[in-house]
Amino acid sequence: MKAKLVFLGRLEEQAGRSFEDIAASAPLDWSALLERLGTELAEAVGAEKVKVALNGALVADKHGIILNDGDEIAFLPPVSGG
Repeated sequence: MKAKLVFLGRLEEQAGRSFEDIAASAPLDWSALLERLGTELAEAVGAEKVKVALNGALVADKHGIILNDGDEIAFLPPVSGG
């Protein structure tokens, strides 16, 4: 299974990259995905105000995400400024 993670805004700065291609032997649920990110980045993307898009569609409950082969998941931090 291969998937793409996309980090936007301040999350890109925190991750040190705009995207990451990952591989796994099976689909990944939300918990398994966070484990791959490391503690600080997992806390940042798991924050309540961070939205998640799976294959271009916003996900209402990120805890129910299952990442399958060919999927792209984008992490969208809240926007600031005015």
